[in-house]
Amino acid sequence: MKTKILLMVAIVLFLDVEGYGASTQPVDLASLVSSVKNMDTLSFCGERVPLANQEVRERFEKELLLSIWDRPQVILWLKRSRRYLPYIEKMLRENRMPEDLKYLAIAESALRPHAGSRKGAMGFWQFLADTGRKYGLIINKNIDERRNLFASTRAAIKYFKALYQSMGSWTLAAAAYNMGEEGLRAEIMVQNTRDYYRLYLPLETQRFIFRILSVKLIVLDPIKFGFDLTDDDVYPALEFDRITIDCFQEIPLSLIAKASGTDFKAIKDLNPEIRGHYLAEGTHTILIPKGVKKGFNTRYKKLVKEYQADKTDRIYVIKEGDNLSSIAEKFDVPLGVLIIWNRIDLNEPIHPGDRLIIYPKDKKE
Repeated sequence: MKTKILLMVAIVLFLDVEGYGASTQPVDLASLVSSVKNMDTLSFCGERVPLANQEVRERFEKELLLSIWDRPQVILWLKRSRRYLPYIEKMLRENRMPEDLKYLAIAESALRPHAGSRKGAMGFWQFLADTGRKYGLIINKNIDERRNLFASTRAAIKYFKALYQSMGSWTLAAAAYNMGEEGLRAEIMVQNTRDYYRLYLPLETQRFIFRILSVKLIVLDPIKFGFDLTDDDVYPALEFDRITIDCFQEIPLSLIAKASGTDFKAIKDLNPEIRGHYLAEGTHTILIPKGVKKGFNTRYKKLVKEYQADKTDRIYVIKEGDNLSSIAEKFDVPLGVLIIWNRIDLNEPIHPGDRLIIYPKDKKE
Protein backbone atom coordinates (compact mmCIF):
# COMPACT_ATOMS: atom_id res chain seq x y z
CA MET A 1 0.00 0.00 0.00
CA LYS A 2 2.81 2.37 0.95
CA THR A 3 4.54 1.66 -2.39
CA LYS A 4 1.34 2.50 -4.29
CA ILE A 5 0.93 5.80 -2.44
CA LEU A 6 4.54 6.80 -3.18
CA LEU A 7 4.09 5.86 -6.84
CA MET A 8 0.97 8.01 -7.18
CA VAL A 9 2.73 10.91 -5.47
CA ALA A 10 5.72 10.52 -7.79
CA ILE A 11 3.49 10.71 -10.87
CA VAL A 12 1.52 13.75 -9.75
CA LEU A 13 4.46 15.70 -8.36
CA PHE A 14 6.05 15.79 -11.78
CA LEU A 15 2.95 17.02 -13.60
CA ASP A 16 2.81 20.62 -14.72
CA VAL A 17 -0.22 22.32 -13.12
CA GLU A 18 0.58 25.94 -13.91
CA GLY A 19 -2.90 26.27 -15.37
CA TYR A 20 -4.07 26.87 -11.81
CA GLY A 21 -2.27 30.20 -11.69
CA ALA A 22 0.85 29.28 -9.72
CA SER A 23 4.35 28.11 -10.40
CA THR A 24 4.56 24.57 -9.02
CA GLN A 25 7.98 23.29 -9.91
CA PRO A 26 8.42 19.51 -10.00
CA VAL A 27 9.50 18.18 -6.63
CA ASP A 28 12.26 15.62 -6.29
CA LEU A 29 10.51 12.67 -4.65
CA ALA A 30 13.60 11.39 -2.85
CA SER A 31 14.18 14.84 -1.37
CA LEU A 32 10.54 15.13 -0.33
CA VAL A 33 10.48 11.75 1.40
CA SER A 34 13.78 12.62 3.09
CA SER A 35 12.40 15.89 4.43
CA VAL A 36 9.46 14.03 5.96
CA LYS A 37 11.70 11.30 7.36
CA ASN A 38 14.11 13.74 8.99
CA MET A 39 11.41 15.71 10.73
CA ASP A 40 12.00 15.25 14.47
CA THR A 41 9.65 17.73 16.11
CA LEU A 42 6.07 18.64 15.36
CA SER A 43 3.34 20.11 17.52
CA PHE A 44 -0.34 20.94 17.43
CA CYS A 45 -1.39 23.95 19.52
CA GLY A 46 1.85 23.59 21.49
CA GLU A 47 1.26 19.89 22.20
CA ARG A 48 4.01 17.57 20.97
CA VAL A 49 3.28 14.96 18.33
CA PRO A 50 5.14 11.70 19.22
CA LEU A 51 6.87 11.19 15.88
CA ALA A 52 9.34 8.81 17.54
CA ASN A 53 6.48 6.33 17.54
CA GLN A 54 6.73 4.61 14.15
CA GLU A 55 2.96 4.07 13.85
CA VAL A 56 2.30 7.75 14.53
CA ARG A 57 4.96 8.80 12.01
CA GLU A 58 3.43 6.54 9.37
CA ARG A 59 -0.04 8.02 9.88
CA PHE A 60 1.40 11.52 9.63
CA GLU A 61 3.46 10.78 6.51
CA LYS A 62 0.43 9.26 4.80
CA GLU A 63 -1.69 12.39 5.31
CA LEU A 64 1.12 14.75 4.32
CA LEU A 65 1.92 12.85 1.14
CA LEU A 66 -1.76 12.54 0.18
CA SER A 67 -2.23 16.27 0.76
CA ILE A 68 0.75 17.13 -1.44
CA TRP A 69 -0.54 14.70 -4.07
CA ASP A 70 -3.74 16.77 -4.44
CA ARG A 71 -1.81 19.72 -5.82
CA PRO A 72 -4.71 21.70 -7.33
CA GLN A 73 -6.48 21.59 -3.95
CA VAL A 74 -3.36 22.77 -2.11
CA ILE A 75 -2.95 25.63 -4.58
CA LEU A 76 -6.51 26.70 -3.85
CA TRP A 77 -5.85 26.56 -0.08
CA LEU A 78 -2.88 28.85 -0.53
CA LYS A 79 -4.73 31.20 -2.87
CA ARG A 80 -7.67 31.56 -0.46
CA SER A 81 -5.53 31.86 2.65
CA ARG A 82 -4.77 35.55 2.24
CA ARG A 83 -8.46 36.29 1.68
CA TYR A 84 -9.71 34.71 4.91
CA LEU A 85 -6.94 33.70 7.33
CA PRO A 86 -6.03 37.23 8.52
CA TYR A 87 -9.55 37.61 9.96
CA ILE A 88 -9.47 34.18 11.60
CA GLU A 89 -6.00 34.87 13.03
CA LYS A 90 -7.14 38.20 14.48
CA MET A 91 -10.17 36.64 16.18
CA LEU A 92 -8.06 33.81 17.61
CA ARG A 93 -5.53 36.31 19.01
CA GLU A 94 -8.26 38.46 20.55
CA ASN A 95 -9.61 35.38 22.34
CA ARG A 96 -6.16 34.06 23.33
CA MET A 97 -6.67 30.87 21.38
CA PRO A 98 -3.90 28.80 19.75
CA GLU A 99 -3.11 30.00 16.25
CA ASP A 100 -2.92 26.41 15.00
CA LEU A 101 -6.71 26.23 15.16
CA LYS A 102 -6.85 28.27 11.95
CA TYR A 103 -5.57 25.25 10.02
CA LEU A 104 -8.63 23.31 11.09
CA ALA A 105 -10.80 25.59 8.94
CA ILE A 106 -8.68 24.71 5.90
CA ALA A 107 -8.79 20.99 6.70
CA GLU A 108 -12.55 21.11 7.21
CA SER A 109 -13.73 23.27 4.31
CA ALA A 110 -10.73 24.39 2.24
CA LEU A 111 -11.98 27.87 3.21
CA ARG A 112 -15.17 27.53 1.16
CA PRO A 113 -18.25 29.15 2.73
CA HIS A 114 -20.67 26.80 0.96
CA ALA A 115 -18.75 23.59 1.66
CA GLY A 116 -21.14 20.89 2.86
CA SER A 117 -20.97 17.27 3.96
CA ARG A 118 -23.27 14.29 3.61
CA LYS A 119 -23.98 14.51 7.33
CA GLY A 120 -25.29 18.07 6.98
CA ALA A 121 -22.23 19.98 8.18
CA MET A 122 -21.87 23.35 6.47
CA GLY A 123 -19.58 26.33 6.10
CA PHE A 124 -16.03 27.34 6.97
CA TRP A 125 -15.98 25.34 10.22
CA GLN A 126 -18.37 22.55 9.15
CA PHE A 127 -20.93 23.00 11.90
CA LEU A 128 -23.93 20.72 12.13
CA ALA A 129 -27.11 22.76 12.51
CA ASP A 130 -27.81 21.81 16.14
CA THR A 131 -24.24 22.47 17.24
CA GLY A 132 -24.17 25.77 15.39
CA ARG A 133 -27.35 26.96 17.09
CA LYS A 134 -25.97 25.84 20.47
CA TYR A 135 -23.04 28.19 20.00
CA GLY A 136 -25.07 31.16 18.83
CA LEU A 137 -25.45 30.81 15.08
CA ILE A 138 -28.67 31.78 13.32
CA ILE A 139 -29.72 28.91 11.06
CA ASN A 140 -33.15 29.08 9.46
CA LYS A 141 -34.81 29.33 6.04
CA ASN A 142 -33.55 32.89 5.58
CA ILE A 143 -30.10 32.92 7.18
CA ASP A 144 -27.40 30.30 7.67
CA GLU A 145 -24.54 31.85 9.62
CA ARG A 146 -22.42 28.73 9.26
CA ARG A 147 -21.50 30.30 5.91
CA ASN A 148 -20.53 33.63 7.50
CA LEU A 149 -16.78 33.82 8.21
CA PHE A 150 -17.09 36.06 11.27
CA ALA A 151 -20.15 34.52 12.93
CA SER A 152 -18.96 30.95 12.36
CA THR A 153 -15.45 31.73 13.63
CA ARG A 154 -16.92 33.25 16.81
CA ALA A 155 -18.99 30.10 17.28
CA ALA A 156 -15.98 27.86 16.61
CA ILE A 157 -13.96 29.73 19.24
CA LYS A 158 -16.74 29.28 21.81
CA TYR A 159 -16.98 25.60 20.93
CA PHE A 160 -13.24 25.04 21.19
CA LYS A 161 -13.11 26.80 24.55
CA ALA A 162 -15.80 24.46 25.86
CA LEU A 163 -14.12 21.39 24.38
CA TYR A 164 -10.71 22.31 25.81
CA GLN A 165 -12.20 22.89 29.24
CA SER A 166 -13.93 19.51 29.02
CA MET A 167 -11.16 17.42 27.41
CA GLY A 168 -8.06 19.04 28.92
CA SER A 169 -5.98 19.16 25.73
CA TRP A 170 -6.23 20.86 22.36
CA THR A 171 -5.53 17.59 20.54
CA LEU A 172 -8.46 15.86 22.23
CA ALA A 173 -10.58 19.01 21.75
CA ALA A 174 -9.95 18.84 17.99
CA ALA A 175 -10.78 15.12 17.95
CA ALA A 176 -14.01 15.84 19.83
CA TYR A 177 -14.79 18.62 17.34
CA ASN A 178 -14.59 16.01 14.59
CA MET A 179 -16.43 13.06 16.15
CA GLY A 180 -18.46 14.57 18.98
CA GLU A 181 -17.61 15.03 22.63
CA GLU A 182 -19.77 12.21 23.98
CA GLY A 183 -18.43 9.68 21.51
CA LEU A 184 -14.84 10.57 22.36
CA ARG A 185 -15.53 10.41 26.10
CA ALA A 186 -16.97 6.92 25.66
CA GLU A 187 -13.89 5.71 23.77
CA ILE A 188 -11.56 7.21 26.38
CA MET A 189 -13.43 5.40 29.12
CA VAL A 190 -13.58 2.05 27.33
CA GLN A 191 -9.97 2.13 26.09
CA ASN A 192 -8.62 3.58 29.36
CA THR A 193 -6.33 6.19 27.77
CA ARG A 194 -6.53 9.92 27.12
CA ASP A 195 -3.71 9.84 24.57
CA TYR A 196 -5.19 10.67 21.15
CA TYR A 197 -2.37 8.86 19.38
CA ARG A 198 -3.13 5.60 21.26
CA LEU A 199 -6.91 5.71 20.88
CA TYR A 200 -8.69 3.63 18.27
CA LEU A 201 -11.31 6.08 16.95
CA PRO A 202 -13.47 6.33 13.81
CA LEU A 203 -11.07 6.35 10.88
CA GLU A 204 -11.88 9.93 9.92
CA THR A 205 -11.02 11.09 13.44
CA GLN A 206 -7.82 9.02 13.50
CA ARG A 207 -6.73 10.96 10.41
CA PHE A 208 -8.06 14.35 11.49
CA ILE A 209 -5.14 15.73 13.52
CA PHE A 210 -2.67 14.55 10.87
CA ARG A 211 -4.68 16.31 8.15
CA ILE A 212 -4.51 19.52 10.16
CA LEU A 213 -0.77 19.08 10.72
CA SER A 214 -0.26 18.52 6.99
CA VAL A 215 -2.09 21.75 6.23
CA LYS A 216 0.03 23.56 8.82
CA LEU A 217 3.35 22.40 7.35
CA ILE A 218 2.37 23.19 3.75
CA VAL A 219 0.95 26.64 4.55
CA LEU A 220 3.95 27.58 6.70
CA ASP A 221 6.50 26.58 4.04
CA PRO A 222 4.83 25.99 0.65
CA ILE A 223 8.07 26.31 -1.32
CA LYS A 224 9.54 23.34 0.54
CA PHE A 225 6.77 21.20 -0.91
CA GLY A 226 6.92 22.62 -4.42
CA PHE A 227 4.31 25.41 -4.24
CA ASP A 228 5.93 28.72 -5.19
CA LEU A 229 3.12 31.28 -5.33
CA THR A 230 3.79 34.96 -5.85
CA ASP A 231 1.70 37.84 -4.47
CA ASP A 232 0.00 38.06 -7.86
CA ASP A 233 -1.02 34.39 -7.65
CA VAL A 234 -3.01 34.59 -4.40
CA TYR A 235 -6.49 36.00 -4.09
CA PRO A 236 -6.72 39.53 -2.64
CA ALA A 237 -7.71 40.07 0.98
CA LEU A 238 -11.42 40.34 1.68
CA GLU A 239 -12.35 44.04 1.77
CA PHE A 240 -15.72 45.46 2.73
CA ASP A 241 -17.73 48.03 4.65
CA ARG A 242 -20.09 46.79 7.35
CA ILE A 243 -23.54 48.37 7.66
CA THR A 244 -26.66 47.82 9.75
CA ILE A 245 -30.04 48.18 8.07
CA ASP A 246 -33.62 47.88 9.27
CA CYS A 247 -36.06 45.96 7.09
CA PHE A 248 -39.68 46.54 8.08
CA GLN A 249 -40.55 43.84 5.56
CA GLU A 250 -38.70 41.52 3.18
CA ILE A 251 -36.38 43.55 0.96
CA PRO A 252 -34.91 42.33 -2.35
CA LEU A 253 -31.15 41.94 -2.26
CA SER A 254 -31.08 43.49 -5.71
CA LEU A 255 -32.29 46.70 -4.09
CA ILE A 256 -29.46 46.60 -1.55
CA ALA A 257 -27.05 45.92 -4.41
CA LYS A 258 -28.38 48.96 -6.27
CA ALA A 259 -27.97 51.16 -3.19
CA SER A 260 -24.39 49.88 -2.98
CA GLY A 261 -23.65 50.59 -6.64
CA THR A 262 -22.95 46.94 -7.34
CA ASP A 263 -24.78 43.81 -8.47
CA PHE A 264 -26.72 41.02 -6.79
CA LYS A 265 -23.82 38.57 -6.99
CA ALA A 266 -21.43 40.89 -5.17
CA ILE A 267 -23.84 41.18 -2.23
CA LYS A 268 -24.40 37.41 -2.14
CA ASP A 269 -20.66 36.72 -2.28
CA LEU A 270 -19.97 39.12 0.59
CA ASN A 271 -22.88 37.69 2.60
CA PRO A 272 -23.04 33.96 1.84
CA GLU A 273 -25.19 33.41 4.93
CA ILE A 274 -28.19 35.08 3.23
CA ARG A 275 -30.37 32.45 1.57
CA GLY A 276 -32.44 33.27 -1.48
CA HIS A 277 -33.13 36.62 -3.10
CA TYR A 278 -34.54 38.58 -0.15
CA LEU A 279 -33.39 39.94 3.20
CA ALA A 280 -35.94 38.96 5.83
CA GLU A 281 -37.83 41.41 8.01
CA GLY A 282 -35.73 42.66 10.94
CA THR A 283 -32.41 44.35 11.67
CA HIS A 284 -29.40 43.02 9.80
CA THR A 285 -25.68 43.71 9.77
CA ILE A 286 -24.31 42.95 6.33
CA LEU A 287 -21.23 43.60 4.22
CA ILE A 288 -21.13 45.84 1.16
CA PRO A 289 -18.21 46.66 -1.16
CA LYS A 290 -15.56 48.81 0.46
CA GLY A 291 -15.87 52.53 -0.18
CA VAL A 292 -19.64 52.74 -0.78
CA LYS A 293 -20.83 53.12 2.81
CA LYS A 294 -21.06 56.90 2.60
CA GLY A 295 -24.54 57.85 1.47
CA PHE A 296 -25.77 54.27 1.52
CA ASN A 297 -28.63 54.89 3.96
CA THR A 298 -29.96 57.79 1.89
CA ARG A 299 -29.87 55.78 -1.31
CA TYR A 300 -31.34 52.74 0.40
CA LYS A 301 -34.31 54.63 1.91
CA LYS A 302 -35.08 56.27 -1.43
CA LEU A 303 -35.04 52.94 -3.24
CA VAL A 304 -37.22 51.27 -0.58
CA LYS A 305 -39.79 54.04 -0.92
CA GLU A 306 -39.85 53.62 -4.71
CA TYR A 307 -40.05 49.84 -4.33
CA GLN A 308 -43.05 50.12 -2.05
CA ALA A 309 -44.91 52.45 -4.39
CA ASP A 310 -44.14 50.28 -7.39
CA LYS A 311 -45.09 47.11 -5.53
CA THR A 312 -48.53 48.49 -4.68
CA ASP A 313 -49.17 49.25 -8.36
CA ARG A 314 -48.19 45.77 -9.50
CA ILE A 315 -50.58 43.51 -7.61
CA TYR A 316 -52.36 40.79 -9.58
CA VAL A 317 -55.28 38.96 -7.99
CA ILE A 318 -55.40 35.29 -8.98
CA LYS A 319 -58.60 34.31 -10.80
CA GLU A 320 -60.46 31.02 -11.19
CA GLY A 321 -58.64 28.82 -13.70
CA ASP A 322 -55.29 30.60 -13.30
CA ASN A 323 -52.08 28.69 -12.75
CA LEU A 324 -48.53 29.94 -12.41
CA SER A 325 -47.58 29.06 -15.98
CA SER A 326 -50.61 30.83 -17.47
CA ILE A 327 -50.00 33.91 -15.32
CA ALA A 328 -46.34 34.03 -16.36
CA GLU A 329 -47.35 33.69 -20.00
CA LYS A 330 -50.03 36.38 -19.64
CA PHE A 331 -47.49 38.92 -18.41
CA ASP A 332 -44.66 37.64 -20.62
CA VAL A 333 -42.29 36.89 -17.74
CA PRO A 334 -40.34 33.67 -17.01
CA LEU A 335 -42.03 31.33 -14.56
CA GLY A 336 -38.88 31.22 -12.43
CA VAL A 337 -38.92 34.99 -12.02
CA LEU A 338 -42.56 34.92 -10.92
CA ILE A 339 -41.65 32.35 -8.28
CA ILE A 340 -38.72 34.44 -7.01
CA TRP A 341 -40.69 37.70 -6.90
CA ASN A 342 -43.37 36.10 -4.74
CA ARG A 343 -41.30 33.56 -2.76
CA ILE A 344 -43.70 30.84 -3.95
CA ASP A 345 -43.48 27.39 -2.41
CA LEU A 346 -44.18 24.98 -5.27
CA ASN A 347 -45.50 22.45 -2.76
CA GLU A 348 -48.31 24.86 -1.82
CA PRO A 349 -51.18 25.41 -4.31
CA ILE A 350 -52.31 28.88 -5.31
CA HIS A 351 -55.97 29.88 -4.88
CA PRO A 352 -58.33 32.41 -6.44
CA GLY A 353 -58.03 35.65 -4.48
CA ASP A 354 -54.35 35.20 -3.71
CA ARG A 355 -52.21 38.18 -4.65
CA LEU A 356 -49.05 38.16 -6.72
CA ILE A 357 -46.53 40.90 -7.43
CA ILE A 358 -45.70 41.19 -11.13
CA TYR A 359 -43.30 43.76 -12.54
CA PRO A 360 -43.01 44.80 -16.16
CA LYS A 361 -39.86 43.62 -17.91
CA ASP A 362 -38.05 46.94 -17.49
CA LYS A 363 -38.56 46.87 -13.68
CA LYS A 364 -37.54 43.35 -12.79
CA GLU A 365 -35.93 43.06 -9.37
